[in-house]
Amino acid sequence: MRVRRWDEERIRRGSEGLALLLADTVAGGASVGFLAPLPQAAADAWWRERADAVAAGRLDVWVAVDGTGRPAGTVSLALPDKPNSRHRAELVKLMVHRRARGGGLGRLLLATAEQAAAAAGLTLLHLDTETGSPAERLYRSAGWTRAGTIPDYAANPAGELRPTTLYYKCLATATG
Repeated sequence: MRVRRWDEERIRRGSEGLALLLADTVAGGASVGFLAPLPQAAADAWWRERADAVAAGRLDVWVAVDGTGRPAGTVSLALPDKPNSRHRAELVKLMVHRRARGGGLGRLLLATAEQAAAAAGLTLLHLDTETGSPAERLYRSAGWTRAGTIPDYAANPAGELRPTTLYYKCLATATG
């Protein structure tokens, strides 16, 4: 499966497929910030807002496309806007469509974002994920360090408050 960085225009053109991926992720129970059921129009609007963030240089987005040309997974890096944090980014919205789970795509997307961050000179990544989720196991197995847990941090797709676990990873830069 190919993973490519998408620019603003590609996200706008592909927002319908990205919206289907987001809606499937939410329907599958992943806590990525939305409640179920997620209407297609709301998911599409959310991705169009991400295109604006990409255009403004605040977000990098990578998309894995399956053999039919549909988005099967995505991951993003939210880039800092303050001078004292230019060395780090937040890993956000790692999503894999249910039809593509179990084949290593999540690990590939994670590695892609980590490698791109290091190549850009970033030395620290951080994220939060629902405590006990399959994503948490992925991050631990990929060498991320648990920083702590916050109780009742966010509602899962069913609307139940769940704890989140914070993780970070120090990166080796391309020059160091």
